[in-house]
Amino acid sequence: MPPITTERLTSLLADYVRETGKPVNLLLVGGLALQAYGYKDRTTQDVDGELAGDLDPLVEFLQKRRVPADLGENMSGWSVIAMPPGYRDRASVWFDQPGLRLRLLHPADFVIAKLRRGTDLDLEDADYVARRFGVTPQAVQNAADSAIAASPKDTTLFVFRKTVEAFCARIAAPAS
Repeated sequence: MPPITTERLTSLLADYVRETGKPVNLLLVGGLALQAYGYKDRTTQDVDGELAGDLDPLVEFLQKRRVPADLGENMSGWSVIAMPPGYRDRASVWFDQPGLRLRLLHPADFVIAKLRRGTDLDLEDADYVARRFGVTPQAVQNAADSAIAASPKDTTLFVFRKTVEAFCARIAAPAS
C-alpha cells in the first residue's frame, strides 16, 4: 500500500464530501500533520485525527479505499495525559473548501500530543515541529503543565514529566 500523503487525503476527503454530502472537519495529528507542517519526507500509512461529527461513515469510506484511519471525537482522551485545555481553539485551518476543513494543532500542542506517547518517532516528530516553529522549552513546559493540571492523577504523569524535561533539554541544545 502506498503511503498516505496530504494531497491524497484531501482528494479522498473531497470525494467523500461530494459523494455523501456530509461535511468533514478534521484536526490532523500524526504523520499527515507533519507533512502539512512542512516535513515532506515524513511518510505515514494511516490517517490520525480528531473528527467533529459522525465517524462511522468516513471510516467506512476510507476502509473501502484501503486507507487505515485512527479517528476519534476527543483526542484528549487518547491518553491518561490530557491535551492542554483549549487546544481546539488554538488549532489553525490548513485546508478549507466548501464542506471540507482540515486543521492543525498549534505547534506547542502538537509537541504535547507527541510527548504523551513518547516513542522515538514521536520525539523526532516533536523535535521537528518545535525547531521549525520556534517552540521554546518554556512554551513546552507551560503546555505540559496545563495538560498535567487537566489530567487525572496517575503515575503516568511522573513519566510524562520526565519525558517533557528531557525533551526541553533536547530542544534547548543546538540542532545536530
